[in-house]
Formats: sequence, C-alpha cells, structure tokens
Amino acid sequence: MKIHIDGRLYDKDDAKVSVFDHGLLYGDGIFEGIRAYNGRVFCLREHLARLFNSAKGIHLELPWSKLEVETAILDTIRANGLKDAYIRVVVTRGVGDLGLDMRKCKRASLIVIADKIALYPEAVYKKGLELVTSSLRRTSPDQLSPSIKSLNYLNNILARAEATRAGAHEAILLNQQGHVAECSGDNIFFLRDGRLYTPPVWSGILEGVTRNVVMTIARQTMNLEVLEEIFTCFELYRAEEVFVTGTGAEVIGATKIDGRVIGDGTPGPVTKQIIELFRAYANKNGTAIYQEANAPA
Repeated sequence: MKIHIDGRLYDKDDAKVSVFDHGLLYGDGIFEGIRAYNGRVFCLREHLARLFNSAKGIHLELPWSKLEVETAILDTIRANGLKDAYIRVVVTRGVGDLGLDMRKCKRASLIVIADKIALYPEAVYKKGLELVTSSLRRTSPDQLSPSIKSLNYLNNILARAEATRAGAHEAILLNQQGHVAECSGDNIFFLRDGRLYTPPVWSGILEGVTRNVVMTIARQTMNLEVLEEIFTCFELYRAEEVFVTGTGAEVIGATKIDGRVIGDGTPGPVTKQIIELFRAYANKNGTAIYQEANAPA
C-alpha cells in the first residue's frame, strides 16, 4: 500500500508523522472520508469544499489549492491500483511544540490513504441496524461546530462505544435541547405519511455529503417531500421507516431503536428503493480516476 504524505508516496510501514504534530498531540486538524466506485471518486468536489470549509472554521491555512489536493487523492488511488476504495484525507496543523500556540506550526500537513472498506456486511443491509440513544450529547455548536469535521472525534467514539456495550450497531446523539441530531458516524432520516424528515444542519449536525445526495434522489427521482425539521426520539419510535446515511455506511435501514421495533422490523420499501437508487447513482457518477486505457482490470 502506498500512502501520500506531503507530496510524497510512502510504503505503509514507512509512512510516519512527527510526534510533535499537533494533529497527534491535540487532535488539531480535519479530515474527510471519501468513496470511489467503479473507477470514479464520488462527490469529490463536495468533499473538498467541506474540507476547506472545515479548515476555515479552525483557522487552518491550507498551502494547497483544491486542485492540488484533488490531484494528491487521485495519484494515491492510482498508486494503489484501486477502482473501488475508501479514501481518508487528513490535514493536520503540522509540526509544532508541546504548547497550544498554533503559530508554532509553520505548515499544515496533508495525508491521503486509499484502501478498501466494508463497514457492514451485506446481511446487515437486508436485516437493518439496531440503534440506541446515547447518554452523551452532541457537541454544542457554540463549543465546536459539528459542521467542522475535526480530528477530535471523542464525542462520536464514546457514543459508538456506548452502543457497542448495549449490543447495538450505532448510537443516536441528541443535541443540547434533547432533539435528535445525528448518529455517531451517520446522518438519520425517518419516513411518515409519505414524507421524509431529517434534522436541519443548524440543529447541530455534520452536513453529510451522502445525506445531501439522498435528499436530492428522494425529491427529484422519487417525488418525495423532504423536510428538515427538529424532532425527538419519539418521532423515530413511531416512524414507518428509519434509515441512516454516511460515506462508509451509504444508506442502511434502522429496524430497532432503544428496544422498539420500527415498522415491521425489516428495512421498508422506501429505504430499499433509496439504497438501490443511491448505489446506481454512485456507480455512474464521480471524478474519473483513470483514462480508460490505463484502468486496472
């Protein structure tokens, strides 16, 4: 495996960062998770836009253009001969000292990893996820905006660990007001009376790239009304269908929440249709990785 670090490709065992990197010392940095399907990087421009917005949110000056980061991503995928991949783009504040002063970090560092991922087995897509509501609250926007995809992911990690201890797949995080925000690694939707509902960005969520694609598919292809509204867990309990969306998970139904069976206990017909439409769309759209003559078999 080849890994990109600051303009060079390294073998996996030789890919290293300084112990004085503020990304390691303080979680001072940002990242994106991106997917490639069938030789195309899905929603690459949207992911890069979010990366650069996250950088602005934490006062991180990036010494590269979006085109240069895009080139680094494509070069890394090509170096690993991948057509279907999960790409992790990490930007740290860079090397500094043991203090908090970001001015000591003279230049940001860019890391690109391209590998395969299978977040859930196919059987889970057919059976559905079990979710539990975490006792933790989503980090408040007045502390650190959830719209910033930062390297400090403890809020999400501890919530997921809580779900694991409860024997569930995913955790639902509420915002400071007790409304549903998002899951530890996914956005969440529910269906009732022919309408799809999902929390608005301002309520304290990461604006998911997959979330936005699914909203477009639901509106334009399925003619569904999609509403961004605040709601409590009770609305999920009495929903006809619930599903989550994310780069890693794609689209996957939730069939049990806090011990309550959702719908008939299986992924519903709307969820199944969205999964099918999303996969078809993802396999046909995106930034080409290879010229046709150079594509791996």
